[in-house]
Amino acid sequence: MKNELRKGAKALLKRSVPELDLASYLEGHETERAVFVDRLFAGLKDYGFIILTGHTVSQDEVDEAYELTTQLFSLPREIKSKYSGESNGGQRGHTRFGQEHAVGHPYPDLKEFWHVGREVPPSHPYAQYYPGNFWPEEFPHFRRVMTALYDAMEKTADTLLKALGTALDLPPNYFSEMIHEGNSVLRLIHYPPLAQDAHPQSVRAAAHEDINLITLLVGATDSGLQLLDRNGQWLDVHSQPNQIVVDTGDMMSRITNEVIPSTTHRVTNPNNSRSRRYSMPYFVHPHPQAVLSCLPSCREGGEKYPPISSNDFLMERLKDIGLK
Repeated sequence: MKNELRKGAKALLKRSVPELDLASYLEGHETERAVFVDRLFAGLKDYGFIILTGHTVSQDEVDEAYELTTQLFSLPREIKSKYSGESNGGQRGHTRFGQEHAVGHPYPDLKEFWHVGREVPPSHPYAQYYPGNFWPEEFPHFRRVMTALYDAMEKTADTLLKALGTALDLPPNYFSEMIHEGNSVLRLIHYPPLAQDAHPQSVRAAAHEDINLITLLVGATDSGLQLLDRNGQWLDVHSQPNQIVVDTGDMMSRITNEVIPSTTHRVTNPNNSRSRRYSMPYFVHPHPQAVLSCLPSCREGGEKYPPISSNDFLMERLKDIGLK
């Protein structure tokens, strides 16, 4: 009987990432919207992660993008090297396997990736900050598919940040203006089968925090994502089709004075060394001239960080992870 009680107590104490329905905010009445705002704030504050349903990102668009991503990373190395983003700090195009590492972790992550970012005309004031995208000629529809997904993710991110802004007592358009024409990036990631000569201290993605405000991740093709719970425990993060995993990054932590901390997470190595994994996170960044300063509602106890432009902060962090 005592063992059964202990098992029951453990089950009750087991924590899991909150699941929220965005439709209740988009289509609900005032009370439902308020509940969503409260749950969003509590979920990001307590876990740094939520799982989102009821959003407007089409699963058909996601499936098509994953199919293209699989084909993209199946290209020979010499073809992918034509689209190398090393000259722009990995902000656009292909970053080769083993190039990136977590801050403070000397061993490379076991992944390669491809960045799709915002495009602006040469006369635009942000053109100096935004490198041009690489559109692989091997896939004529790549640009259409990835741009459509990018735009859909941006729309959902804007809605989430508006809701979060309500919880933080911000003007309605505060975050919308911050991310308008922002430096957000769609990252296509390939975690190949584990090589026999891989360093034993290397993992698919070592424990790290994201740089940006929030990250939206449409369901990956394999498991392995874990978050470090506020209680110091690693929790598995699983998502299903039509779900988006959302987490908070360093920029959000900075402007909220760590009221909403940046969340440590990792992608562990699989039990099956021949397993592949693909994922597509969308990193939500402010525009490069936005100033990251402490929000008025978060200043109790003093500001922990001085103001800094989002571009300067980004450049510092790219150096830290080996991309600059």
